[in-house]
Amino acid sequence: MHLIILPAVDILDGKVVQLVGGKPGTEKVVLPNPIEVARRWEKAGAPGVHVVDLNGALGRGENLETIERIIKRVSIPVQVGGGIRAMETVDDLIGWGADKVILGTRALTEPEWLEEVATNCPRRIVLALDMKGGKVQLKGWQESSPLRIEDLFEKIRNIPLASVLHTNVDVEGRGAGIDPEEMGAFIRSCPHSVVASGGIKNMDDILLLAKLGAQAAIVGMALYTGDINPGKIWGGGHED
Repeated sequence: MHLIILPAVDILDGKVVQLVGGKPGTEKVVLPNPIEVARRWEKAGAPGVHVVDLNGALGRGENLETIERIIKRVSIPVQVGGGIRAMETVDDLIGWGADKVILGTRALTEPEWLEEVATNCPRRIVLALDMKGGKVQLKGWQESSPLRIEDLFEKIRNIPLASVLHTNVDVEGRGAGIDPEEMGAFIRSCPHSVVASGGIKNMDDILLLAKLGAQAAIVGMALYTGDINPGKIWGGGHED
C-alpha cells in the first residue's frame, strides 16, 4: 500500500478539536496543546502532519503563532490550511518551514490568484476542494458555491499544484466510513493527484482509498478515538 496517511491537527481557539461536519459546537475531541499533539503523532511514526486553522477558515481570528511553533518543533513535513487568503501568509508559512500550503476559498473564487501563487511556489500548493451535497464549499464549509466541479477541474488542469485535497463534508467526522462512489468519481475526474479526507473510520477505508487511487489520506476522528491504531499504519515510530 503506497497511500500516505497524515493525522489531522485541527486547531480552534488554540486547542486541537475534532468536529462533526466542520460545525463548531460539535466537538467530539478537545485537546489543550496542539504542539504536543503534533509531536505525539511524530513519535507514533506519522510521515507528516496536516494542520488546519479552523479559526482562519471560519473567519474568527487565526492560530498562526501556534502553527509556526508546530512547524519548528517537529522534524516531519507539515502542511497547513485554513483561511489562507494572502500571498504574505503563504510566504510566511513556507518561510517557517511548512512543506505545503493548502488554499481554499480565495483560490476557488479567484483562479488567477491560485495560478499566481502556485507558479511562485510550484508543487508546494494544495487546492482544497470540499464537496457537500454535490456542491463546492467555501468559507470553512459555511457557504456553497455555484461553481461546477467540471469547470473547476478544467481551470486547474495546467496549474503546477502539489495535489488537490478533497473532503466529502457529508461524511466528515461522523465515523460512518467514506463514500467510495463519490470519492472514486472525484479521483477519476481530477486532473491532479488527490488527497482524500472525510469519514475515514477504519483500515478497510484506508485500503479502499488506496485501491481507488488516492495519493494520501487525512485521518482525524478515527485516530483520536483509537478506531485506527497508529502502530498498524505507521509501524510504531520512535521516542526522543
